[in-house]
Amino acid sequence: MSRKIKNKITKASLLIVLGIAIYSCSTPIRQKNEEASGTASTENAAPAEVSTESKDAKGIGKFTKVELSPTLDVKMATIGKEVYDVKCASCHRLNDEKLVGPGWKDVTQRRTAEWVMNFSTNPDEMLDKDAIAKGMLEECLVRMPNQSLTDDDARSVYEYMRENDGVK
Repeated sequence: MSRKIKNKITKASLLIVLGIAIYSCSTPIRQKNEEASGTASTENAAPAEVSTESKDAKGIGKFTKVELSPTLDVKMATIGKEVYDVKCASCHRLNDEKLVGPGWKDVTQRRTAEWVMNFSTNPDEMLDKDAIAKGMLEECLVRMPNQSLTDDDARSVYEYMRENDGVK
């Protein structure tokens, strides 16, 4: 086989591997969970069940108990949207589509306020030590940079996430 043909085969193989890697990272988490469990996937399907450990996890950081009102704090959510637009929107969509990081749809049903706020203010330690954050890193392959959110920014962003998830 000539050297020219070998080079073409090598390039084609690399393109195929790269394509598979990009596709696998772009598939939403819920879809992967449904594929793994063998359940049907539809656009209107309910979010995949997550373990109790995931729902109750608080992450690693200073937030151990966050009080949430049953109703939305509109002022806080408005501030959270402003923070999102500046610091989060380039990597996160408000739907379930993964961009660089996971989409935010139903994140307040999958994660506690404490976990989200600890992750958003302490991403390096969370990515190094927290099992859920480590799993997300394995899936996304990109470490979330520290956006230097204040505690108030993190709480406002969480309130904006609640609004995005339908809290009124």
